[in-house]
Amino acid sequence: MGPRIADMPQDSEASLCLPSTSARAPASSNSSCSSHTQAQHLVAVGIMFTAQTVLGVGGVPIQPFGISYIDDFAHNSNSPLYLGILFAVTMLGPGMAYGLGGLMLRLYVDINRMPEGGINLTSKDPRWVGAWWLGFLISAGVVALAAIPYFFFPREMPKEKHELRFRRRVLAVSASPVSKGEDSSSEQSTEASPEKKAGLAQIAPNLTAVQFIKVFPRVLLRTLRHPIFLLVVLSQVCTSSMVAGMATFLPKFLERQFSVTASFANLLIGCVTIPLAIMGIVMGGFLVKRLRLGPMRCSILCLLGMLFCLLLSLPLFFMGCSTHHIAGIIHQPGAQPGLERFPGCMEPCSCPSDDFNPVCEPSSRVEYLTPCHAGCTSRMVQEALDKSQVFYTNCSCVAGGSPVLAGSCDSACSHLVLPFMILVGLGATLASVTHTPSFMLILRGVKKEDKTLAVGIQFMLQRVLAWMPSPVIHGTAIDTTCVHWAQSCGRRAVCRYYDNDLLRNRFIGLQFFFKTSSLACFALILAILRQQNKEEGTKATVSSPGLQQQLLASGREKKPEESRV
Repeated sequence: MGPRIADMPQDSEASLCLPSTSARAPASSNSSCSSHTQAQHLVAVGIMFTAQTVLGVGGVPIQPFGISYIDDFAHNSNSPLYLGILFAVTMLGPGMAYGLGGLMLRLYVDINRMPEGGINLTSKDPRWVGAWWLGFLISAGVVALAAIPYFFFPREMPKEKHELRFRRRVLAVSASPVSKGEDSSSEQSTEASPEKKAGLAQIAPNLTAVQFIKVFPRVLLRTLRHPIFLLVVLSQVCTSSMVAGMATFLPKFLERQFSVTASFANLLIGCVTIPLAIMGIVMGGFLVKRLRLGPMRCSILCLLGMLFCLLLSLPLFFMGCSTHHIAGIIHQPGAQPGLERFPGCMEPCSCPSDDFNPVCEPSSRVEYLTPCHAGCTSRMVQEALDKSQVFYTNCSCVAGGSPVLAGSCDSACSHLVLPFMILVGLGATLASVTHTPSFMLILRGVKKEDKTLAVGIQFMLQRVLAWMPSPVIHGTAIDTTCVHWAQSCGRRAVCRYYDNDLLRNRFIGLQFFFKTSSLACFALILAILRQQNKEEGTKATVSSPGLQQQLLASGREKKPEESRV
């Protein structure tokens, strides 16, 4: 699960400045770099990939089929609210996961191997590795219990009251003989045909596997050629790319920018961002139901939500501080020089190049990779009521030889973490408001027999175009801001220090790019819907000019019903 603390090279005594004559054991032992150890690592990675694949296969059917299931058996006016509740409950899982992860990360990765001697690591130490694996075991048990009720669901849910009446009328119309339809008046057939057509689409018979394979390419092309569907999916891909990057790297970003622990960063996300996002999803579904928003107004709601989300992200570019002075790596203009002032201070020491046990000189906020790099020759522990602090003294590379404190220097912008998270949470709320209206644009824009397939295609495109490449894009952009890499077995390992200004600009810049792209998609959707409405109005005027007075007279009565999603 993780390296034993007793085996780690960053020992308190080994990190001190020792004479060059004293032989120091190499930091990277041959055993940790052997082919057998690397093969074990590859096996662990393979198991993780397999587990994630199985998790994805099990989680895929819930959303597409669940959305279509609710929309089929709920009344049209209630469907948006039900879907909003579904999406909100779905978001509740990540919120609880962040909270659970924050608690688990307070435990060391090897919870049964905490040694009595050696290094006394705390969760604030950059070498700390939390019990990341424990959350998987707890979540897997909860998922197994939650899956049991699915076995007791009926094949068809009881229809809601108004929907049941409509279905019965549709069945009565579809079961009537053809001769009766021929004998009936043209006016009655005109009124019944749209209802019958919609009903037959909803009550379409189940296809066999061979029939489905034959029909699938034609249905797929018909769905992909729908401009509103493509633009809505593209906007959701952009939004999902933003969410995937934020969910994956926001804890790391908070750690680097504001010097918070990994557990506290996860708790902040789970307690601030996720609840506000849930509130936004429910609010979006409620607005669609309460205001009876049609496609046009749904697109306007999505456009406004994404626009204000974009505006709230602008202050995030300026909420942060530059990387503090790292001796021998980063030198801030005007700061007190470290190793540069004492170029020969490390000559008596034999400091390993790949050792990492950072210490901080509090007065000048200069950080050193190890006590050895600060020229410290002794160690002192100051006991307190709730915790103990470790100091290193007799440091030849520190001005005045003052003692240095174990651990990295805190960020000067730690007080900005709460305002930053509030802005991120408000932006998540506004972006989440667009979730349910955008889904309603899909459900009401495609044919009813293609609804399940359309939602499935949408989720597939989101996974392929957003959730898979977005973490890679964000991770690559973050890696380009690294200024000091650790070495392991002669190869580049983890990044020790980042250029915080560059990290902030590139991370928030990627978020800004995806929000802008989603906003552009909603603007195009609104433009297309307006053009379609103009064309339909022109055709209606040319084909039946005598009906204008009737339409104007009954417009107030029909408009709420026609605009209802």
